[in-house]
This record gives sequence, structure tokens and C-alpha cells, in this order.
Amino acid sequence: MGVTRVNVTVRNISAPDRSWSGLFVVDTGATDSMVPREFLEAIGLSPLRQRTYRLGDGRSLTFDITEARLEFMGKATAKDIIMGGPGSEPLLGVTALESTGMEVDPVSETLKELPAVRLVGMRVEPGRTGN
Repeated sequence: MGVTRVNVTVRNISAPDRSWSGLFVVDTGATDSMVPREFLEAIGLSPLRQRTYRLGDGRSLTFDITEARLEFMGKATAKDIIMGGPGSEPLLGVTALESTGMEVDPVSETLKELPAVRLVGMRVEPGRTGN
């Protein structure tokens, strides 16, 4: 499978007119999305807390986290964003994909909308549509 990329706008939730846009690698192995710190700070975002992540090679690293609105392919979601190091590649993580109802199409290597968002474990009475 190749690399899927998508244009994403990161918007400051408190000051929506402040934003940064870039090409993100879609990383379905990453929980959260990541943007280089300098781009987040340029739109007025600062660290809110820290979180430890396990990397693919087994190491654990602690990163600063902020919150922002992510917009891509006509969808939007507010999410935790990892404040990446200088020169780090912007990543779009799986929580942003899931919350917008998107998934990677492995054949075309593009994002596509899910026909329905998964809601496992919900019980609906017979004859009821959930509305």
C-alpha cells in the first residue's frame, strides 16, 4: 500500500480566522494527528497538556498536546493535536478519520466516505430506526 495524502486546514478553535493549511500523510496507525509546533504556535495555539505515545519501533515519547479544528474534504472535527518537532511531517490520525466518517481506500489510495459510521454495541428496539 502506498502513501495517502490529503490537504488539511488546522484552525484555532478560539480564533477561527487563524489557520494553517498543509499536505498531511494519512496515518491509520497513529491515534492522534500531528503538526509541527511552529505552525501551531503561528496560529496562536499553545500546549494544553502532555501525552505519552508508543512509536512503531517500541519506544515511548512524551509530546505536548493542543486542541484545534481539522478541516479536510468538506468535513471538520475538533481534535487533540500533537505538537511535533521541527521538520516533522504533518500526520492525519485515525481519530480524525473516524470522527468525520472517512476511511482510506487501499485500492485508490485516497480517502472515501464510509457508507455508515460504525456504532457497535448499540441496541435498537425492533422496528425502530434510531431516529
